[in-house]
Order: sequence, then C-alpha cells, then structure tokens
Amino acid sequence: MTEKVIAVTGATGSQGGALVRELLGRGFELRGITRHPDSDTAKKLAGLGIEPVQADLDDEESLKRALKGAWGVFAVQNTWEAGVEKEEEQGKRLAQVAKQVGVQHYVYTSVGSAHKNTGIPHFDNKFRVEQEIKGLGFPSYVIFRPVFFMENLVGPWFLEGDRVAAAMKPDTKLQMVAVSDIGRVEAQGFIRAEELAGNEIDIAGDELSLHEATTILGRALGRKLEFVSIPIDAVRKQSNDFALMFEWFENVGYSADIPELNRRFGKMKRFADWAATQRP
Repeated sequence: MTEKVIAVTGATGSQGGALVRELLGRGFELRGITRHPDSDTAKKLAGLGIEPVQADLDDEESLKRALKGAWGVFAVQNTWEAGVEKEEEQGKRLAQVAKQVGVQHYVYTSVGSAHKNTGIPHFDNKFRVEQEIKGLGFPSYVIFRPVFFMENLVGPWFLEGDRVAAAMKPDTKLQMVAVSDIGRVEAQGFIRAEELAGNEIDIAGDELSLHEATTILGRALGRKLEFVSIPIDAVRKQSNDFALMFEWFENVGYSADIPELNRRFGKMKRFADWAATQRP
C-alpha cells in the first residue's frame, strides 16, 4: 500500500518539528515544507527520512508544487515573522492551494480561544483562517488551538537575567502547554483522522500563575528567579497587540478542558515536568 503523503509547514520550527517527530514510523510519507531545503535543519530532517521540499508561503506556484499528491497538510504560520495581516494571507493562501490540488485532510494549528472574539489581533486573524478552511469544503479537517507555550518563559520576551517579567498580576492563573505535547496531540489529527475530523480542540497541559511558574522554573534551573509584574503601558509602547493579549489573560484567559485532553490523548505534561527538562 502506498503511504499517505503529509506536507508539513514549519517542519524546521518548533510546532512542525514536534509534529514530524511524532509522525515518524507511523506509516506516512513526510514532506517538510521549507524555504531553505539546503539548510542544516532541513538536512537533519532528511537524515530522519523526511523529504525537504522548497516552497514559500507567499508564493502560490511553489506551494502547488510542494503540495501536489499530498493526502494531508499540516498548516502553521508565524505571526512574529510575517506580521498579523501577512500571516492571515499566508494561512488562507495555503488552504486555498491545498484545496485546489486535492488535499483530502487538513490540520491547522491556530491559537487557544481564537473562536471567542478576543479582540487580540494575532488571535482574531487565526480565527479568520479557521473560517476560510471550514468554508473551503475539505473532505476532512481538524483545528487545534494551543494555549501559551511553556517555552515562552525561557525566551527573551519573558526571561530577563534572573527575573521573569510580564504585564500580569503574580497570582493570575494562565493555562500553558509544552511544545512536545502540541506535536503529540496534533499528530493524532492525522493518525486518528477519521475519528477527529471536524473537531476544534484547544490544547493545554497545566494552569498556574506566573509567580508559581517562575518559582518552579528557578528551582529546575538551579538558580533563584523572581517574577516581576510590569505596567501594561510599558508593553503597549512596544506592541499594542501584546498589551491586548496580557489584558485578556488577566480578565478572561484560556479555557481548554485539561481533564478531557488527558482522557482523549494521554496525560498532558505538567509545568514542573516540563521545567525539569530545562536543566542546564
């Protein structure tokens, strides 16, 4: 039997990379869509048996070539690289091309609560992409909506020396998810395609305050970390989009059903377990 071909965008990145690792050996032929098939990261994919294929999310013809003959597509775009408007254009373009070339199963990774009219630009644009996908009439699709990445807390936007800084109160709870769990769960969108077709699933693994998370992370890293609540106006000067997100975290927040995710997909990673993997 010919293996089903899955074309994966972002295969050299975090979500797509986590997904392809989960799909290896599962009976699929994997194509890693990348702008730079000769890069070291792409060569590592090739070494795993994943075919690097050149395409650009801004180039329709390259996408047609890359998706030709694919049964499934995994779609992810990067707001911080493309910008809010361009990300939406890329998301819609990829879906449209996939439908044109006959893709049967489409898996899109959006963002937690995108469907809840959050007013956050980089959430709302993903919801418009979701609507485009649903309106195109794919034989089957699955939409996943990951919440705040645990990995964000060791990135430069949050970790500043010996402090974790964010425009949130210390005791406000925030749902989080490990990238490895995103890949694990979203891989099921292909492995259990028939069962999950038409599902829209928010993904989270834990819920805790940033003060709690900072304490746990510091313990895991072997150093004292302090959580610092910064003024929302300071964030707004840098990015109104980010400021709106923090205000929404404070006043509304994500609402993934973690117990149900544990039941459907196996135990989701708790923050302490993820933090333990960050040890130097």
